Amino acid sequence: MQHVDCEPPAEYEDVLIERGIGVERVVLADGAVLPGWRGFAGVIVMGGPMGAYDTGKFAWLKPELALIRDAVSAGCPVWGVCLGAQLLAAAMGARVWTGPEPEVGVLDVDLTPAARDDPVFGGLTGPVPTLQWHADTFGLPDGAVLLASSAMYPNQAFRVGSAYGIQFHVEVTRDLAEEWVGIPEYAHSLETVHGAGSAGALLDDLTRALPAMRSVARTLFGNWLDAFVLAGEPAP
Repeated sequence: MQHVDCEPPAEYEDVLIERGIGVERVVLADGAVLPGWRGFAGVIVMGGPMGAYDTGKFAWLKPELALIRDAVSAGCPVWGVCLGAQLLAAAMGARVWTGPEPEVGVLDVDLTPAARDDPVFGGLTGPVPTLQWHADTFGLPDGAVLLASSAMYPNQAFRVGSAYGIQFHVEVTRDLAEEWVGIPEYAHSLETVHGAGSAGALLDDLTRALPAMRSVARTLFGNWLDAFVLAGEPAP
């Protein structure tokens, strides 16, 4: 489920293509209709500039939240990124709200002790370089396991069963980031934190971090595919 054209699965999609895994892309901002989730081996929920609480502005948000809740409750693996993580939290009963200021830039997240034994995060050592580009945050759903934190926003990654919420971006390419700095909503968040003319410095930071981020993206997403998506049968 892709909410805007400029936030595709990027590196995650490359992994799917390399493994020969088919994908049905649903671009909700373009008016696409949500399919039934049953019969799919997993659900990927990407990012976007809207909030999980914007159900009055976007008619597709309530059905999407219901789809996520139903899929997770039935044990269907879910991978939520940025807004997707917030939607996962909201679908499972947690609150989502706007934080004191945006978290934007190439920043490290720290792994929690629980991450060491997690089937997806267990292969990582911290701190983990990430691209942050968000203003909202969320509480943890009941029964969730916190896997990563940052100083400003402590809930950076969590697991509920076979569903994972990842607040940060490690899937983004340089070309995609160059597109983001030219989008008014995204540029406003960047300049709110770092000031006018800060796009070049962010892109330079990203270029230096990209090899490590790409490795993290492939490790996490590959682990999720192996542990949950490819290990089971499509949900009935």
